[in-house]
Amino acid sequence: MLKACLNGGRNRDAHPAVPVTPAELAVDAALCASLGVAAVHVHPRAASGVESLRPEVIADALTAIRVARPGLPVGVSTGAWIEPDPAARVAAVRSWSVLPDFASVNAHEAGAEAVAAALHERGVLVEVGLWTLDAVEAYRSWRVPVGRILVECMAEEVPVAVADAARILAALPSSTGRPAAPPSAARSPQGAVAPPVLLHAEGPATWAVLAEAVSRGLHTRIGLEDTLLLPNGTPTPDNAALVTAALAAGAR
Repeated sequence: MLKACLNGGRNRDAHPAVPVTPAELAVDAALCASLGVAAVHVHPRAASGVESLRPEVIADALTAIRVARPGLPVGVSTGAWIEPDPAARVAAVRSWSVLPDFASVNAHEAGAEAVAAALHERGVLVEVGLWTLDAVEAYRSWRVPVGRILVECMAEEVPVAVADAARILAALPSSTGRPAAPPSAARSPQGAVAPPVLLHAEGPATWAVLAEAVSRGLHTRIGLEDTLLLPNGTPTPDNAALVTAALAAGAR
């Protein structure tokens, strides 16, 4: 699976093509889906431009994307930088009137398992974000079913990011040697079926780690959230160009 991560925490000061409003997200999502991505990940914004988990903000973004591209799976972030208080993040999830198809939860953040539990209770597929080996250890104790594991390499140096990917992948809990199950069959870390893995990086290591994901047969992602550059180092005009380059590199 190739996922398009359309905006992340960036705004137009970072790149003029970063989609911010629901309408802009919808246009970008539909275009990237037409190119071949299987899902999109977005960070909805309030009218002020600040990332938000408020129900009306989530609903406006999801609804716009689903009108523009019916059936396209859409996910959001629940990162602690959006709402630092874990209890408030749980309350926000429980208040959502329109639900995403999936949502990411960073295992190293305070209250992460409670946020994941709230998502699971509402029928939202949980993506657990693992940035470090310590995060893998935190995830080992979870009892919440997870639909996808995100191995996220944050180091800027390419050799370090690729080595981090190998270390985290090797440390992932697995109780069987069977292939990863589809999200609907995912289990907790202690379960018999390992969730599928999506491997990606941010910044200068983005393309090297995407190539690593392709070589390993793992899911991956691309978009302005992760990089502003094409593989040759030139600035990308938009998300669509990044997706086209990722597909050309073998991501599917």
